[in-house]
Amino acid sequence: MVTEGGPCGLRRGLGREEDKMRIYLMTDLEGVAGVIDFENWCRPESRYYELAKEFLTEEVNAAVEGFFAGGATHVTVVDGHGPGAISPKLLDPRVELLRGWPRGWPLELDGSYDAVAWVGQHAKAGSEFAHLAHTQSFRYLDLSVNGVSIGEFGQLAFCAGELGVRCIFGAGDEAFTKEARELVPGIETVSVKRGLTPGRGDECTAEEYMRRNYAAVHLSPKEACRRIREGAERAVRRAISEDFGLVRMDPPYERVTKFRPYEGQPWPTLSVESHPESFAALMNMPYDPKPTT
Repeated sequence: MVTEGGPCGLRRGLGREEDKMRIYLMTDLEGVAGVIDFENWCRPESRYYELAKEFLTEEVNAAVEGFFAGGATHVTVVDGHGPGAISPKLLDPRVELLRGWPRGWPLELDGSYDAVAWVGQHAKAGSEFAHLAHTQSFRYLDLSVNGVSIGEFGQLAFCAGELGVRCIFGAGDEAFTKEARELVPGIETVSVKRGLTPGRGDECTAEEYMRRNYAAVHLSPKEACRRIREGAERAVRRAISEDFGLVRMDPPYERVTKFRPYEGQPWPTLSVESHPESFAALMNMPYDPKPTT
């Protein structure tokens, strides 16, 4: 069962030392405006990787501007893309940059934060009309917990809920923003591009799925940043006065993960794990995939 909660942990009366508003900002690369495909834009060896990092960091800085304008007093920017994609040289000097999480989930998020936000986020695997959709890697067909299908956004959102931290803002492709609003009612979202490919792509191997969802219509990077800045400010102002963004799932937890065929593994596999009390602990459990056919 998924439940919603109120403004747990949000400190009011900003301006006093004890009333700081701390935001944990998760970032990724595939949901950024102008990032066209995976092969040419999302790997360190890609021809446009440095430009992609600039686009992401500009979107992050736009969100940071909005957060501070809305009343935030601290922002931790989390570089969540596999090989890293934030340009520290270009990053707003007011923020802290987090890269690396030796304890796994919840990725160094803790109850000292008041809110979680996302920039550059892509939709989960199997999303229709998504751009560069995947969950962790293109090998994933679906990941669900207690029957609720979730992607990278949902995994962090439920970890945040377990800590009493609200989810207030998300920017990425249109399919992601739809996913976010369905899972976290009231969350402020900004779409910076929209995918054009219909269907889920369940028939694809991992290699085929990586190339399946390249078609999209993008905002210009400048327009994307303008909308992100405005949306981020709205999110903080709303979070101060409104009751939204806390989402929890009741224990016990069961994770069911379906994997696509990929090179070296020519058939689909399934992995099932459970934990009696902690969502984050479940996310840290190793997978044990077994053939489904």
